[in-house]
Amino acid sequence: MPKGGRKGGHKGRVRTYTSPEEIDAQMKAEKERKKQEQEAEEAGGAAQTDIAEDKLPESGSEDSDDENSDRRRAGVEGLIEIENPNRVAQKSKKVTQIELDEPKQLSRREREEIEKQKAKERYMKMHLAGKTDQAKADLARLAIIKKQREDAAKKKEAEKKAKDAATTAARGMNSLSMK
Repeated sequence: MPKGGRKGGHKGRVRTYTSPEEIDAQMKAEKERKKQEQEAEEAGGAAQTDIAEDKLPESGSEDSDDENSDRRRAGVEGLIEIENPNRVAQKSKKVTQIELDEPKQLSRREREEIEKQKAKERYMKMHLAGKTDQAKADLARLAIIKKQREDAAKKKEAEKKAKDAATTAARGMNSLSMK
């Protein structure tokens, strides 16, 4: 028997499907509601802001207009006041507040990362110049290998000349013996 038994649904619930007609009706109703909200906003935009100001307690400053516009939100957000300590509001800085002259303070990790990169670059420069111990060892190893290859090439050349000499001597003997 398959997992879940013969019922087929989660915990025995019967699945219900929305018909295409119902979906179309819902979409039309949603469009009409949005249209009405936009018309009401355009026609009574000023009246609604006055009503919103009357409902909220006044702080006595001119900044309250900005706060009221921020508080007017769509849907449930406008009804529920949530204080999230993790959410940081974006505050724009004025040009006079931005200080470009002072250098940016780097964290310890950033400083260590920069120092590590600089040390690696210095080492690579020294290595390419042949001044490090590893570079000297590599160059010595390369010199030994180069010498071995030269010796092998000379030996091979000598063997080839000896073989050619032997074959020419053998041909010479064959030509004398045939006459």
